[in-house]
Amino acid sequence: MSLPLFFVTCPKGVEYLLADELDGFGLSLVRHAPAGVWVEGTLEGGYRTCMWSRLANRVILHVAEVAATSDDELYDGVVHLDWQQHIAASGSFKVNFIGENEAIRNTQYGAQRVKDGIVDRFTANGGKRPAVEGKTPDVIVSARLHRGLLTLGIDLSGHSLHQRGYREEQGRAPLKENLAAALLIRSGWPETVAAGGDFIDPMCGSGTLLIEAALMALDIAPGRRQDGFGFEKWLGHDAELWMSLRQEVERRAHAGKQGRIPRIAGFDEDRRVLSTARNNLQRAGLDSIIELTEIPLQELELNGDWAEQGLVVTNPPYGERLSERKSLAEIYQALGAAVKRVTPNWRLGVFTGAPEFGKSIGLRSFKQYKLFNGKLPAQLLLFTVDEASARIPKDPAAPGEILPRIANEERAAMLANRLKKNVKSIGQWARKQNISCYRLYDADMPEYALAIDIYNDWVHVQEYMAPKTIDERAARERLSEALAVIPEALGIPRDRLVCKQRLRQTGTNQYEKQAASGEFSQIQEHGCTLKVNLKDYLDTGLFLDHRPLRQWIQQNARGKRFLNLFCYTGAATVHAIAGGASRSLSLDMSHTYVSWAKDNLELNHADPQKHQVDAVDCLAWLASKPKPDQRFDLIFMDPPTFSNSAKMIGVLDIQKDHAKLIRQAMQRLTNDGLLVFSNNFRRFKLDDEVSAEFAVEEISKSTIDKDFQRNPRIHRCWNIRHPLQARDKSAFYVG
Repeated sequence: MSLPLFFVTCPKGVEYLLADELDGFGLSLVRHAPAGVWVEGTLEGGYRTCMWSRLANRVILHVAEVAATSDDELYDGVVHLDWQQHIAASGSFKVNFIGENEAIRNTQYGAQRVKDGIVDRFTANGGKRPAVEGKTPDVIVSARLHRGLLTLGIDLSGHSLHQRGYREEQGRAPLKENLAAALLIRSGWPETVAAGGDFIDPMCGSGTLLIEAALMALDIAPGRRQDGFGFEKWLGHDAELWMSLRQEVERRAHAGKQGRIPRIAGFDEDRRVLSTARNNLQRAGLDSIIELTEIPLQELELNGDWAEQGLVVTNPPYGERLSERKSLAEIYQALGAAVKRVTPNWRLGVFTGAPEFGKSIGLRSFKQYKLFNGKLPAQLLLFTVDEASARIPKDPAAPGEILPRIANEERAAMLANRLKKNVKSIGQWARKQNISCYRLYDADMPEYALAIDIYNDWVHVQEYMAPKTIDERAARERLSEALAVIPEALGIPRDRLVCKQRLRQTGTNQYEKQAASGEFSQIQEHGCTLKVNLKDYLDTGLFLDHRPLRQWIQQNARGKRFLNLFCYTGAATVHAIAGGASRSLSLDMSHTYVSWAKDNLELNHADPQKHQVDAVDCLAWLASKPKPDQRFDLIFMDPPTFSNSAKMIGVLDIQKDHAKLIRQAMQRLTNDGLLVFSNNFRRFKLDDEVSAEFAVEEISKSTIDKDFQRNPRIHRCWNIRHPLQARDKSAFYVG
């Protein structure tokens, strides 16, 4: 007869520790699984796991595996099983269901179909059926659906085993009890106890690490104070076996207090969480064993006799709020200074969701374990507190800087897959078009509201401002995730990624510096050389979405006089000159961008006598009387959506003012000339009077390249001519 099979669940990252622990209970490993292990052994081994496992969440006795590619197939598989050997007809049960497939898309429906199958098994021959009880059932049936197979079992634990019964109150961001136990085992607490060492937690919070350390040291079963387990009303329950195991628990708890009891102490500066910790210690029956002291980390001292060697394990703040994160380096540095001062030659374990701040401790970590605190990826960093491990403490980030960290692996994997898919499609298209600067991703996934642009071998990331309905912490977490994913997915070094937050522009903030690196690089576009700066300004100096417009201007500027209004860095002018424009005038009110535009023209060997760039207010210039020599064959006008700069004669609101701007620009246009008018205001509507007064043709669709097709309203664009001119249908077309 084969041995019973069990599936034992645990926190993610603890699977291998759990397998070792279960081996000590007489259960043999069958295979590892995500957040759990499959083992086989006797019922006694299952009972021991429920009582003694410091790491497990649930213990599921395997019943069967049935095909479940449809809801009917699932039902048929369940109804043919002998549930009468597990559940009393006069008793009660409930179904815990997880998983989904194409046929079963929610857990409530899946649980209902399993329940129907169990009930119909009992009533098939007119028999009595058990009740379905949601809160306090006699038996819990576990049902896990994965890839068309439903795994069924009896939950012997009845509740998550991390709930030891001592923690009714908890401090901020508490550790679950079994995760705390895993940290202690990984840090070497069992070996430290055996060697006569002591334990402290200098930021103990509600005391979970302290209590779990004491339970281990005193050989107290973590399930000792539980009121009941899931198997006690299961029909296969062996009451005599269970009674003998309960008696063993009490013998070992008594014996554990007869030998040397290590000194265990917790410290915290927060009086309220220490009050919670004291209540938890009392419920655990350990208030006479564990010492608690209210003291700031910077003033930590150990009074009395302590072992020469011992263990410090703590769970410092992660900096979930931006304001907290700014002070993390100070906290971690204070921790390092404290342990060096009061616990030399001890071992230190730091469990953190911000492992980069381990550099601030001033010790070199000799081991790092990847774990999860709930869904948050974290690391356990281990240090030896001695001179050989000492290093200069470092602040890993400037205050408020967003650091790469994955909070949700499944969500991050979706972003990585999307980026890789875009590289294959958009990236391949760009290479065929000989385009080295392009948009790879534009908020393709609502979770990651980013624009990701490629500039040769650099990646430029802009975070769109989150709506007020989005929690700041959630937005920061997703940006942090993206910064961790992008370099790996795109195969670029992290120092080749630049990230900015794109706020709604008002006034002159489009001209304000974001940094002061002074780092310019040169890119090539359709034979033109252009300067870009990825770090210092909100925009890089090149609007990638206007690439088709610039190419058309280059192809149609030969022999023409070209005017570039609101010229920015003069990229369109460079293309016009490359296409053979006879003369050009480029105007912008920003001295910074005018200087940049002049550099761009010089890079492309433009004759400054024929091609002029001036720093002027375009509104004032357009409002002035045109000079005889200021008539142009081709005008490009791409105004900002809004501007109220002190340098301007008024306020520019593109929706309100565009008709006047167009009329004024048309006064500078030759009779057979063309005005290309563009703007990026999403809700823009062209004034009907402009269409009535001039020959107008919207060309927006044909000015959008493949890399902006996900965001076709990135700009709107029109060809505008004088009304007597016959339309040239070939004036602008991008195939």
